[in-house]
Formats: sequence, structure tokens, C-alpha cells
Amino acid sequence: MKNIFKIGFVTLGMLSAASCSSDFVDREFQQSVIQSDLTSLQEVQSFVRGAYVSMRSSTYYGRDFLAYGEIRSDEMFSNGGSGYYNTVRQYTMLSSDAYARDTYNQMYTMIGKTNIVINTDLNKLSGTPQDIQKAEYYQGQAYALRAQGFFDLLRLYGQKYTGGTLGIVTPLKYDPKALQARSTIAETEAQIESDFNKALSVMTTRSSYDTPSNKTELSINALKVLMSRFYLYKGDYARVRTLIAEVYGKYTVAPKDLLQPTFDYTLRGAAPNAIFELEVGTDSSLSTSSYNQILSYNGYKNLVVYKSTYDLYSTADVRRNLISLISGTYYLSYSTRGKYLNRTGADNIKMIRYEEALLNGAEAELNGGNAATALKYYNEIITNRGLPAVTAVTLDMIKLERRKELLGEGFRQWDLLRWGDYSFKPAAVSKDLLAFPIPRSETDISGTPVVANPGYDN
Repeated sequence: MKNIFKIGFVTLGMLSAASCSSDFVDREFQQSVIQSDLTSLQEVQSFVRGAYVSMRSSTYYGRDFLAYGEIRSDEMFSNGGSGYYNTVRQYTMLSSDAYARDTYNQMYTMIGKTNIVINTDLNKLSGTPQDIQKAEYYQGQAYALRAQGFFDLLRLYGQKYTGGTLGIVTPLKYDPKALQARSTIAETEAQIESDFNKALSVMTTRSSYDTPSNKTELSINALKVLMSRFYLYKGDYARVRTLIAEVYGKYTVAPKDLLQPTFDYTLRGAAPNAIFELEVGTDSSLSTSSYNQILSYNGYKNLVVYKSTYDLYSTADVRRNLISLISGTYYLSYSTRGKYLNRTGADNIKMIRYEEALLNGAEAELNGGNAATALKYYNEIITNRGLPAVTAVTLDMIKLERRKELLGEGFRQWDLLRWGDYSFKPAAVSKDLLAFPIPRSETDISGTPVVANPGYDN
């Protein structure tokens, strides 16, 4: 692989001074100067925050990556409104497709920033011993973010669900001139696991710098839930059970009357179920490039809910009220109802909610664990949605609850695939096309060892 981006090391003094701002911006990372060594705690923090900035981009978690998980699923679909996502929904992507290219580049840009932090010799930083220790904690965050980036790339571009053996390119240092081949799926998964475990070890060692009350930075609790996602994907239910047990009770399920406001701009970072959010803010608003604009009747009216999904909710279920029926179409965002309501795109991006953690744990408990614990997790959610507690829970009930609770949050396609359910895929569409194409801008580089995914034009 040859990274096609460069990461600047310019005006970091200004960047550091602004780094605690809720409106931290990305411009300092778009210079053409090749990266130099980091020399202070402030610079380490700045590059980690720069990685968060890359993640909140509209081509990543700010919009597209969430949409991909819903467009190709059985709960929502893209109607082609305003011309968005046509090639994704129709499985007609080419190797030059902008969705495949731009998301790929954004993910590797984020990974490039984490690699700079990871490969910094912290013993050479200026500052006090406490500064070095805090820099170690942020280096742990960088390992976690790199792991998540590799995991997202693997799900989108890897061949696990197409019958192939190739994963993704896994660069472990920032080198814009490097040519690196794709790892196998097994090698990619091993690297993700190694990075997650390294992050947990480092962040736990420096846990005095952990601030879980700051929901806009990755905490140890948030890391454990991210890891549980990966281990669900791998089918390592024992590890999921352990991770979720360690987070259990540190947050609360959003009560019935507070569920909708937890998705609102006014509660950013303060919701009782919020574990990790990507901070946006008014000055860094995604505006018309936000996820809201894709979901909303007040926006592009593009990503809408199937009637069959709406019919899953009973009239007593408060989540039913998040969906609006307008002129025969079901929308997940409309006026003051639904999810992702802020039309300016200033909403924080909900990366981890406590409800997801409980659902991850419940599924794992029903796969070789304790059914009573699964029931406890399950009832904590449904009783806060206006539904009565149950006396027994099955795996099918957990799967259905994931569909209802996490609607629109970018999980569904990945859940179906890891369960081996391809029913959402049109019969005429080859399984090869479940993986996005490796962008031609990558495979056309002279001397590259990167192999394209089958079924595409490169």
C-alpha cells in the first residue's frame, strides 16, 4: 500500500491551544509537509484528537459508514433521494466509485495519525514525568483507534463474507511512500486484537488519566465496548461476557421519556447512556453533509425505514414514536422526532450507547454464558421502552431487540452478516459484491502489491 495522503506537522502550537475546544478543526492536518517526530504531550494529544476529527468526517462516522450499515439491510433502504448512495444500494459500484474511494482514504488518514502517535518515542518528549505518563495514556487511545479503523476497513473491504481470504492493508507506521500488500483475514484480525489488547493494557496502566465522564474521548469503559463489538464479530463470546461485565452498572439505560432527547444536540455528552461520542459542535458542523440530512424528511429524504420494521414496534414501545409516517414513507428523523435531529449537523456522533453494551452482553451470555444475566440485561432495556419485563429470553429475542433499539445506527448489515444471514442481498447479486471495491486509486499505483476484490473492474 502507498498511502495517498500526507499529514502535516504545522502550527501545532496553535492547534494545541485549541485542542480542548468543542469546535476543534482539521485544517492543520491537511498541509503538505512530511511528518516530523512529536516532541511534547500537547502534540501527542493533538494528533489523537486529529484522529477523532477524521472519524467524524461525513465520509466516515459522520454519515457514510453509518449509512452503509443500513442501506444494505432489511430494516432501512436508500430510495435514491437527491442522488445519494445509488451505486451502493444497487450493487453497481466500480473501482473508481467515490463512496469506496473517499471512505477508504478517510479511514487510512485516521490510521496514519494514530501511527504517528504509536511510533513516537515517548521517552524523548519534553515535559515532566507526569507529562510522559499522560502521553502514554493517549498513545493507548491511538492503539484503540487504529484497531477500530482496521476493524471498520475489514468489514467494508475484507473478503470474510464473500468467501475469500484477504483482509486489508495494515500499515503499522506512517510512511507515505510504502508499498504494502493486503494481509489475510486471519492476520488482520490478529492485528486488530493485538492493538485492542495493547490499548487496554496501556490505558489501564495509566488509568489515573482516564476520565469516563468526558464522553468525547475514548475511555477504558468505551474501549471495552468497542472490543466487545470485535469479539462478537469473531464469535469469542467468553471475551464479550467479561468485557461487558466490567462495564455493567457504570451507566444507565435511557429512561422512556429521555430516549429521544439523548439523540439531541442539547444533551451531547451528558446523557446517562452515553459512553463515547465524537464531538462535533457548531463551528465544525457537518451541515448538509451530516447524517441527519440523509435520514430526515426535512433534508434529502434518502435513507428511510421499511414498513415491516415499523410494524415490529408495539404501540406501547416509545421507540415507535421515533419514526414518522409522512405521505406513505417512514422517516427516522422529522422535525423534533427521531434520531439525529440537528439539521445543522452539530450533533455529537453517538459511537457507543449503554444499550448496545447490554445487547452485546446478552447475546454473549446466551452463547455459552448465563441465561439469567442475559435476561437481566434484556429487561433493563425493554422496561425503559414502555414494555413489561419477561421471564425468559432467547437469542431470537435478542436479535430482534438489536434491530429495534439500534435502528439507523449503522449496525444491521454487519449483524446479519456475522449471523450468516444474507437474506437482505438480492438473489441476483454475487456475494463478491458484499465487499466494497478496493479503490482504483490504490490498485493503480505503480508497483503496488495490493490485490483488488473480485467482481470489480480493477
